[in-house]
Amino acid sequence: MNLLNCIEAQAARLSEAGVSFGHGTAVAFDEAAWLALWALGLPLDQLDEHEALTLSDAQQARIAELVEQRIATRKPAAYLTREAWLQGVPFYVDERAIVPRSFIAELIADASIDAWLSDQTTEVLDLCTGNGSLAVLAAMAWPEVQVDGLDLSAEALEVARINVDKHGLQSRIRLMQGDGLAPALAAGRRYDLILCNPPYVNSETMSRLPAEYRAEPELALAGGDDGMDFIRRLLAEAPAVLKPRGVLLLEIGNERPFFEAAFPELEVAWMDTSSGADQVLLITEESLNMMNAHKNKNPEGRHTP
Repeated sequence: MNLLNCIEAQAARLSEAGVSFGHGTAVAFDEAAWLALWALGLPLDQLDEHEALTLSDAQQARIAELVEQRIATRKPAAYLTREAWLQGVPFYVDERAIVPRSFIAELIADASIDAWLSDQTTEVLDLCTGNGSLAVLAAMAWPEVQVDGLDLSAEALEVARINVDKHGLQSRIRLMQGDGLAPALAAGRRYDLILCNPPYVNSETMSRLPAEYRAEPELALAGGDDGMDFIRRLLAEAPAVLKPRGVLLLEIGNERPFFEAAFPELEVAWMDTSSGADQVLLITEESLNMMNAHKNKNPEGRHTP
């Protein structure tokens, strides 16, 4: 059996078992290809070059066993391989941190954010950094900046440390542990750019998540009844750590209706991603100050002419 035939057979197994995707792949064939190439020690982006490779019985068994683990455990493939890729960059990951898949990575890589920055941009915060992938990508994209990676989970920061060290960015990425923006506020830090992929999944959706998502830390996913619990605090506190003309890039997944209901007066710019223009938004320091000033004048949300 050659590699392509093996992948097709394993993809059929995944489909029949009803596993869920979304942690780096979207369909059974891509997931089977990822697992097969990883099991063989081949580059994950070189299937075309190796699809005719004749596999030994031992190689077929190795692939089949990994696919069996995927089916039996319902863990994301990245937890089985201890590896995830984002914008062509490899990251270590395990169950201590969410599997990296943020659309913010696309916006860093394609320079969509650059127009909002300047030659005075020197300080970036990756809030809810998880395994540190966005902090690493930001440091790679903007060699002149210093990056803070902040997370509530000390365990997630242990994973982030592995990735900062893996990519040799110890001198440019500082990891901080604490609740929300509290550590940055306490340290008097101010940022030109905040990146944030926070817990935003609403409670109804959380109750229906497939097992693959439930294998991830709930702390990194659950955002309360409407998914906006963390985001409400963030938007209230962010002006205190943003420099003048600073910006906040915020990922909210499929929660745009809840976001707009929670912050109807906030002016934002929706960013184009591979999943459309509803997943990530950009908010200026000025817009945040205007919203918070309006709320302070009308603490009960009363309409004023």
